[in-house]
Amino acid sequence: MDMYDLAQDYLSDPNGVMQTLLTTFMNMVMRCEAEKQAGAGYYERSEHRTATRNGYSERGLKTRYGEIRLQKPEFREKPFQTILFERYSRVERAVILAITESYINGVSTRKINEVMKHFGITNICPDTVSRMAKELDGVVQEFRNRPIEQPFPYLIVDATYLKVRRGTRVVSQALLITAGIREDGFREILSIDLMDSEGEAFWSDHFEMLKERGLHGVQLVISDGHKGIQNAVKRAFLGSSWQMCHVHLHRIIKSKGIRKSDVKNVVEIVRNGIQGDFQALQNAIQQLEEMGYSGAAASLELFSTDLLNYRAFPEEHWKRLRTTNMLERVNLEIKRRSRSIGAFPNGDSAMRLIGSILIDINEDWLCGKRYLTISSPVDEMAVSPRECSAAVE
Repeated sequence: MDMYDLAQDYLSDPNGVMQTLLTTFMNMVMRCEAEKQAGAGYYERSEHRTATRNGYSERGLKTRYGEIRLQKPEFREKPFQTILFERYSRVERAVILAITESYINGVSTRKINEVMKHFGITNICPDTVSRMAKELDGVVQEFRNRPIEQPFPYLIVDATYLKVRRGTRVVSQALLITAGIREDGFREILSIDLMDSEGEAFWSDHFEMLKERGLHGVQLVISDGHKGIQNAVKRAFLGSSWQMCHVHLHRIIKSKGIRKSDVKNVVEIVRNGIQGDFQALQNAIQQLEEMGYSGAAASLELFSTDLLNYRAFPEEHWKRLRTTNMLERVNLEIKRRSRSIGAFPNGDSAMRLIGSILIDINEDWLCGKRYLTISSPVDEMAVSPRECSAAVE
């Protein structure tokens, strides 16, 4: 493979080049796996050989760059096993299971039939559905109940809404998600719960469950401005601070009747206020009042005590701590992957699929780059937001 030619191709067709690289790399991984499982290389004579090769079978794999075709090695004496398809198949099975459950429960719309045809689902057997459900439920429950052993100084919490069928009705349910950033800088999906709403009582139960599993060391919790989250955080994590997400704040401000011609100016005023010190924030509130946007000014003032808490922590962390963007991307992926289902046939089906998706995301986070560089325990570095603002001045 000529790397110069590959680099030139990347400029005109980046997705195609990434498919080529992934195909080459994954085929190499499977060849290495085949050598280990056979106890010898291709055509190699060895007393340690346990299986002989029997060619290849073609296998498709869906990736973020499109579907690629892989050459899966085969043995004569035993099946070849690879880790490459495990994660793919887990989510695929969860999607198929949700669709087949919908079919069995009578939701046989034209859309579901088309999706089932796309996945090649025919002659659905209830026993097969039950067996698949039991297997996936075990994996998801293990993920949800795993012990939390490391301190998590930063928590990001959010909720998204799913349509779930209850008898003859379809209702909206809140999927509560908590992610955390560990003391070593890596992030994890810590918990998911499907609730009837995101009220204070539901968030309180959610946080108590996390503490029972071992969650400790929380210094800062970042979320949108939902009152239920704020109150639950105050009760569950004494001594920690709550941070209002700046992106959600901008959305609230823009919804307060801002004239189109003033939107850019108002956004700049708010940005200068929430990225400055306490005095800058007060000046921004005053400017909005003078422009006649009392509703926007009131909203900014309402959250003013919780907009600068991120500044009490190391400056290199600020960009990550002032928004819930980390979970916003997770929610988008959940919506994208579950779009083909529409309304889930029941809550168990929703948790099965969402749990499988989040297990994949969590593995990517833990095996990827550190999200933050944390040189010493966060509680030793934290100062009050006022002290931090004074230092900036």
